[in-house]
Amino acid sequence: MRYIKLGSGGRWAAEAIKQGIIPFAEAGERVMDHGLCAAGDWAAVRERYAAMGHKAPGQPVREMRDFYELGEDTLWVTMTGGRLWWAFAEGPVIPVGTPSPDGPSRYRKTRDGWHGHSLGGEPLVTRNLSSALTRTAGFRMSICSIDRADYLLRRIRDEQDPLHDKAMALKGQMQDIALQMIRQLHWEEFETLVDLIFARGGWRRTSLLGQNMPDVDLVLDQPVSGETAWVQVKTGTDQAALDDYLDRFARDGSCDRFFFVCHSPAGKLAIPDLPRHHLWTGDDLAGKAIDVGLFDWLLERTR
Repeated sequence: MRYIKLGSGGRWAAEAIKQGIIPFAEAGERVMDHGLCAAGDWAAVRERYAAMGHKAPGQPVREMRDFYELGEDTLWVTMTGGRLWWAFAEGPVIPVGTPSPDGPSRYRKTRDGWHGHSLGGEPLVTRNLSSALTRTAGFRMSICSIDRADYLLRRIRDEQDPLHDKAMALKGQMQDIALQMIRQLHWEEFETLVDLIFARGGWRRTSLLGQNMPDVDLVLDQPVSGETAWVQVKTGTDQAALDDYLDRFARDGSCDRFFFVCHSPAGKLAIPDLPRHHLWTGDDLAGKAIDVGLFDWLLERTR
């Protein structure tokens, strides 16, 4: 497994992915003799690099040797355009007849092109990958080994890290416990919890907490986006009550978003599938309380 930089700053990447090739040019853009490399005369290649003025000729020799000698079972990886791409080489190295000053001097064909998705079709977006892997893109030379090969293979194969599975199971247990603690809260404490969740999410309350407004429990604004929100909080309710508050929100027309929060609904609740309509019940509500760091706040109320 090797990471390869497709030109300085990835300038060959788009064309290489389109053509299904793995291009390469040695450091300094001084073209090394293809015949020596194909013959495996690496001592002579090293002497040539030294004569070219390379202070550490072993590095370009190692890269060139990897490019020529690594077999068709080697996984080649690159990162460009916010995506990780992988491919397998097929066949020998092919020299470019007259390489341009800013172009590759040789290339290998890929077996079936470059792939920017996992085997299951999930896009391999770099921002979703561990920095232990993506930092490889900062390597200054052209070819290097990959430290987290196990992690990369799991992502390509859509396999979960066993530690991830354990962590998700533990998070599920925390969520169950958080929901039980939420359901034990007095309605005033529950309203305070909801207010804290929004506050930690960057919303500001513009209404008085605990006041008996006829249609809404909280009115909020978001100083960054400039949005306003209309929030109704219920410990328990049913679909008819939810529909009634949706009608009130539509008639009011003063806020951008509608939030309906209930920890113990009577039956399953449904809300129109609209981007500015939000329904928080059960696990969703418990998960949000954990995400904004209110698990300890809930824990204190079980004493």
